[in-house]
Amino acid sequence: MPTTTAPRLGTALARLLLVAATLFGALLAGAAPASAHAALTGSDPQDGAVVATAPKDVNLTFSEQVAMSDDSIRVLDPAGNRVDTAEIRDLCSGSIVRYGVGLRSGLPEGTYTVAWQTVSADSHPIAGAFTFSIGAPSQTTVALPDQEVGGGLVGALYGIARYLSYAGFVVLVGGGVFVLACWPRGASVRPLQRLVVRGWLTLTAATLAMLLLRNPYTGSGELADVFDLGGLGSVLETKTGAALISRLLLLGAAALFVAVLFGTYTKRTDEKEKKDLTFGLAIGGTVVAAGIAGTWALAEHASTGIQPGIAMPVDLLHLLAVAAWLGGLTALLVALYRAPGIERRAVERFSKLAFGSVVVLAATGLYQSWRQVGSWSALTGTSYGQLLLVKIGLVAVLVGIAWISRRWTHRLGEPTVSDAPAEETDRDETAPAENDRKEDDRDENAPDENDRDENAPDENDRDEDGPDEDGPDEAAQAASEREGEALDPERAAQLARQRAAVALARTKRDRDADPERTGLRRSVLTEAVVAVVLLAVTTVLTSTEPGRTEEEAGRTQSASGSTAVPERPVDIRLPFDTGGAAGKGTVRLSLDPGRTGANVLHLFVDGPDGRPLDLPEIKVAFTLKAKDVGPLPVVPDRVQAGHWSANGVQIPMAGDWQIQVTVRTSDIDQTTIDKNVKIG
Repeated sequence: MPTTTAPRLGTALARLLLVAATLFGALLAGAAPASAHAALTGSDPQDGAVVATAPKDVNLTFSEQVAMSDDSIRVLDPAGNRVDTAEIRDLCSGSIVRYGVGLRSGLPEGTYTVAWQTVSADSHPIAGAFTFSIGAPSQTTVALPDQEVGGGLVGALYGIARYLSYAGFVVLVGGGVFVLACWPRGASVRPLQRLVVRGWLTLTAATLAMLLLRNPYTGSGELADVFDLGGLGSVLETKTGAALISRLLLLGAAALFVAVLFGTYTKRTDEKEKKDLTFGLAIGGTVVAAGIAGTWALAEHASTGIQPGIAMPVDLLHLLAVAAWLGGLTALLVALYRAPGIERRAVERFSKLAFGSVVVLAATGLYQSWRQVGSWSALTGTSYGQLLLVKIGLVAVLVGIAWISRRWTHRLGEPTVSDAPAEETDRDETAPAENDRKEDDRDENAPDENDRDENAPDENDRDEDGPDEDGPDEAAQAASEREGEALDPERAAQLARQRAAVALARTKRDRDADPERTGLRRSVLTEAVVAVVLLAVTTVLTSTEPGRTEEEAGRTQSASGSTAVPERPVDIRLPFDTGGAAGKGTVRLSLDPGRTGANVLHLFVDGPDGRPLDLPEIKVAFTLKAKDVGPLPVVPDRVQAGHWSANGVQIPMAGDWQIQVTVRTSDIDQTTIDKNVKIG
């Protein structure tokens, strides 16, 4: 019989795996904590703005829909006292997501802090804070928490539960698909039964943990709030809470599916009845699996952003394809290591199933990538895009290893990977007592075999390890053992265990001696290791701000100091030095709202010590050189020491304007400073 040469992974693939693992570790090690999927894109007043009079309210604009409560927006005075009305107003209009809170009347001058915390539409908590000043900036005693919302111990536990929920779903659904679609005889194999049941237990436990941790995860961050029944009731009223409860209910139906698959299904002997039951299990299992996958699609990424009506069913298909591929791969690995009787036909069926799953993954993943990333720059310039590239690389590696596994499949023997049928394998590994009992019965009820042994010493002289020339006659020894068993039950049980161990060792030795099986086991094990890393990357992706959202938020917030965008005040700082005594200081200029038409101009002058600096004169001029407009002079009025303002400052058109500020500190000491800003 020709010797089979094992296909090897080779150094190139090993290096590729090493590079992928290193890149994955570097990205995770250097990544910041998972940021929100919704982003604050604007506020009124703006961060750092100085307004002449107290505003009536504070408004926040977000990149996508968020869930607000009465405490989502808090406005604190310099002493840390709350000055808002705690009544959130919905100001959303069309695609604009905006919420506001009213302020109390008669607020004094000083610096106020706006602290906000909410939950984005894809279930992730977000928070932030900024300041604005009325009249003039002042010292503030407000201390904001250092811990990022959704972080700390609660955030870590919630993240672990998220990963385990995905892993449990993959094993539960993929294991069931593998048994029904690829290897029906595997329903009677105990290791596969344990695998699927553990997948169900993991998903159920992780879902319960997420439900209990949800309140502190999106709120205080304190682990003790897990036992807050009021907070749990609030969670159940949210979209995420409803999704988790629905998942638990569907897991009850999944438990029934598992019980029938590994109970009634294995006992059916009539082919027609078994075929009908297989069809029923396939339909019911598909509905339950799709329902569980839908709890993610309805509560996370796919439910918000662009085209949610298309994104949710696509996300559902993506999750089911992942489960069929990676979960089936796990089941195949267990079968190869624990059930020597798996047939070549079953492995070939899974190979076809995995290929179909990869096709679905490619199609749905392409759409999801376009939807979440949106541009080539976001693919390489955002954390989401970089993690997506790592995921694509891991999928490519996984497909390459699967191709090697497929080559091994074609080298397998025709009947089975091992000659031992699955039922015997299961019995050998899980029920040694039954083997012992049958072996004892055979010894007692088959004297003709013993007689044959006595008449054929040439056959009996051979044992597992070779002939034993000095040993006693085996038939006499067997008779002696039977007499000992009859007289001593403990001795009988001990001998039965020894025989079972010898039989199991012989089966495993035969299994491990099969080169085709060994090669397939190694390649499938490598696939499983890469799949674990792939699942980890996918979990991190679900808690990372999509590239499209991150870029949009970055474009909106890129205007700082010297740049303005529509509906954002111009806030710039201009150091000056007139050269005379007390001639150094800084001019802080604010132009609100920083767009074409009428604006309010505020000027604050600080000395080197940071205190307000009074000046004999200060003037401002606006010039749009590209259109030969200006200079347009503005002479502000003195409000108080170090503070000047002017109302109705007209900006006739949008463009890059040069703002010139002339500062005079004495009768002869004067200087002009300027800065270019984009207005409108």
